[in-house]
Amino acid sequence: QVQLVESGGGLVQAGGSLRLSCEASGRTFSNYGLGWFRQAPGKEREFVAALDWSGSRTAYADSVKGRFTISRDGAKNTVYLQMNSLKPEDTAVYYCAADHWGIGGAREGLYDYWGQGTQVTVSS
Repeated sequence: QVQLVESGGGLVQAGGSLRLSCEASGRTFSNYGLGWFRQAPGKEREFVAALDWSGSRTAYADSVKGRFTISRDGAKNTVYLQMNSLKPEDTAVYYCAADHWGIGGAREGLYDYWGQGTQVTVSS
């Protein structure tokens, strides 16, 4: 069983930066694809970013491309989401997820494990 715990959320002004972390425990993380999703109030959860098991292939939602970067540290069993040039529309609860296929794609159905979420609020 994999457990995922996000951290790093908070309140930031528009134009600022945050780095989210998601630490996995309970199983080796190295062969899993990893993703970040977010859910804003009154909206459905949406894909943000993902990377495959090797870390060599990444994917981003158009809305965050060029501003967000996903990365992983295998030694720390942690995946990161560096968020720069934040906008008020980035306000949401951010979730990390892991898929045993190693794909790390945009479809929620790929993912077996989910974290509890961390709140990101961007003020204008």
